[in-house]
Amino acid sequence: MINNKKVVIIMPAYNAEKTLKDTFNNIPKTIVDDVILVDDKSDDNTATLADSLGIFTILHTKNLGYGGNQKTCYRAALKLGADIIIMLHPDYQYTPKLITSMASLIGEDLFDCVLGSRILGTGAIKGGMPLYKYIFNRILTMFQNIVLGYKLSEYHTGYRAFSREILEVLPLEENSDDFVFDNQMLAQIIFSRFDIGEITCPTRYFDNASSISFIRASKYGIGVILTTLEFRLHLLKLFTSKRFNSLNVIRKNNVK
Repeated sequence: MINNKKVVIIMPAYNAEKTLKDTFNNIPKTIVDDVILVDDKSDDNTATLADSLGIFTILHTKNLGYGGNQKTCYRAALKLGADIIIMLHPDYQYTPKLITSMASLIGEDLFDCVLGSRILGTGAIKGGMPLYKYIFNRILTMFQNIVLGYKLSEYHTGYRAFSREILEVLPLEENSDDFVFDNQMLAQIIFSRFDIGEITCPTRYFDNASSISFIRASKYGIGVILTTLEFRLHLLKLFTSKRFNSLNVIRKNNVK
């Protein structure tokens, strides 16, 4: 716990057997109260290993996709009474050693959401991020900063921490079950005027780390552009979006 706030780690997993143990062993157990793993019908022994490690494990009977997996994760975390929820990929691409810092920033009421940014500093290139992904990341981030009227170093990290309030109010079921879920969720957080902080996060690209193909990455990029335009059109009242409409009151109340 941090400031009497319950910290729960959620791990959306798919074929993470080779890296799960190292990831789990490096989680700072002194401040983490519970760890939840949702196995999205893996082809390997991810679920069996998670159970042997004592991780609270939920099994999907069919593959629901990355976004669908997260939806299950967040529902489970709220049910366990989490106050601070941190998404950690079990492929060890992001170091668990930042959990304490990320949780503290929320536990001390400094931010509602904290992102582990690979772009701050030299983490992305140094860690082996493919050049085309880095270029796409920078172009999409610049586009979103302009259109969303916000300023982040990147919108595409999978290392994220949230306050309970965020998960209670965002209409996450309106979001995609695919990879663009992450970006849609972040756009909803910005629309609602929650405070977002970033910390530098070293990352590693290696054989066992999960990575999407160029085609899937391109599909994700198109989804990011469409989500960003949807945000702006809804804000200008030129289009009513289910993804943002229920957040209008929260946005008004969160004026700083």
